[in-house]
Order: sequence, then structure tokens, then C-alpha cells
Amino acid sequence: MASIPSSAPRPDDAPDSYVGLLVENAQERARQRGWTSVRSLPPGTVITLEYVAGRLNFVVL
Repeated sequence: MASIPSSAPRPDDAPDSYVGLLVENAQERARQRGWTSVRSLPPGTVITLEYVAGRLNFVVL
């Protein structure tokens, strides 16, 4: 049987530290802190519920 690939651990980060930052600054900070996938979404965006380790979603007002 093939082994199950392991994913990178979730970065030890506080999501509240991104509140009030400009989108570009928040995305840069997230990547520096180890998030492998970062995306910004407008309020009310419909997204799927699949789990992706290392992904951080921003809702931008």
C-alpha cells in the first residue's frame, strides 16, 4: 500500500495580527510566517470547504 503524503504543519500564527493591514502587507507577512497558500476574498465569497494545510484566507473589506 502506498504511504499517505504528509503535509507541512500549520504555521504558529495569530490571525488577529492581520486585522487592519493592507492586503499586500498582510499577504507578505503571511508568506514570511510560513503560510504556503494565501488568498484574499471579498466579503460573501462562496468557497469550497476542502481543507488545504498551510492555506490562509483573508476576507478583504
